[in-house]
Amino acid sequence: MKLLVTGGCGFIGSNFIRHIVENYPDYTIVNLDALTYAGNPENLRDIENSPRYRFTHGKIEDTATVKKLMKGADCVVNFAAESHVDRSILDAQPFLMTNIVGTHVLLEVAKESGIKRFIHISTDEVYGTLPPQADESEKFSEESRFKPNSPYAASKASGDLLVRSYHETYRLPVIIVRPSNNYGPYQFPEKFIPLMITNLLQGEPIPIYGKGENVRDWLYVEDNCKAIDIILHKGKTGEAYNVGGDGEMKNIALARNVLSMMGKDESSIKFVQDRPGHDYRYALDNSKIEKELGWNPSVKIEEGLQKTIQWYKENEWWWQPLKERLSVESKGFWEK
Repeated sequence: MKLLVTGGCGFIGSNFIRHIVENYPDYTIVNLDALTYAGNPENLRDIENSPRYRFTHGKIEDTATVKKLMKGADCVVNFAAESHVDRSILDAQPFLMTNIVGTHVLLEVAKESGIKRFIHISTDEVYGTLPPQADESEKFSEESRFKPNSPYAASKASGDLLVRSYHETYRLPVIIVRPSNNYGPYQFPEKFIPLMITNLLQGEPIPIYGKGENVRDWLYVEDNCKAIDIILHKGKTGEAYNVGGDGEMKNIALARNVLSMMGKDESSIKFVQDRPGHDYRYALDNSKIEKELGWNPSVKIEEGLQKTIQWYKENEWWWQPLKERLSVESKGFWEK
C-alpha cells in the first residue's frame, strides 16, 4: 500500500509514520509537509534514508504538488494543520488557509485520483467545552453538535464539515478522527506537557493559565497512532471516530504530577493570566471505536508521563534548539 501522509513532520504525524514503517514492511509512505514552526525533519531522522519513505517540502494548498504526490497513492492520511490555539487568537489567517483551503485542495485532488480512503485528523475542540456544572460522566459523542470557541477550533470544524460533504455529495471514502490532547515524544516544546518538562530541566518555572482548573483528556501519542491505524484499515467510510485517552485531569493536577515525578515542588509553578475564550473541559466518549473496532487506550496517564519525561531527558539534542528558537513573545503559547 502507498500512503500519502500530510503534515508528517509534526508531532502526531511523525509518530504515525514511524508506527507504519515499523509495523507494515510492505507499505511505502510519501510525506508532504510545509515545515512551519512545529514541523521538524529531525522528528524522522531515524527513517529518513528508508527506501520506503520519501519526503517532499510543500503546502497542501498547492494543487500541483498535491496532484503529483497523490498520483498512485492508495490512501491519504491528513495530519497537516495549524494547530495551536494561542497562535490562532493572534492571527487566524494561516489557520484558515491550511485547515480549510488546504483541506479542500486535498479533497478535490482525492476525488479526481480515485483514493481508496481519506483519513482526516481533526480534534476534540470542534465540540467546544463542557461547562463546570456538567456531570463528570457527561462526554462528547460523535453526534454532539459543533460549538468551537477559538479560531483554531472553528477552522478544524470547518474542515470536518467539508470532509463530510465530500462523502455525502461525491461518495469520497472519507473517515474523520477526533483525538483528545496528545502527548509524548517529539511534541513541540511550547505545548503544555513538554513545556513543563523542558522548563523544569532548565531550572525554569512552569506557567499555568488562571488557577489551573481547566480539564483535559490526555492521550499518549502511541495509542493515538494505533487508533488511526485501525481506523485506516477497518473504519467505516463516512463516519467519525472519537479517540479519547480516558485520562481526564485538571491542569493543576497534571502539573503537580509532573513536579512530583521530576523531584520538584510547587514553588516551580507560575500562575499567569488566562487566555481569551479558554475552554473549561474536554472529554470524549470512546464507545463507538471500542464497540466497532475494538480499540481502547492502553497507556495510563502516569505511565505515559513517566515515558515522556524520560524521553525529553534523553533527547536534549532534539528540544534544546527548538527552545532557543522560541521568541520571548511565543513563550506564552502552551497547552493545545
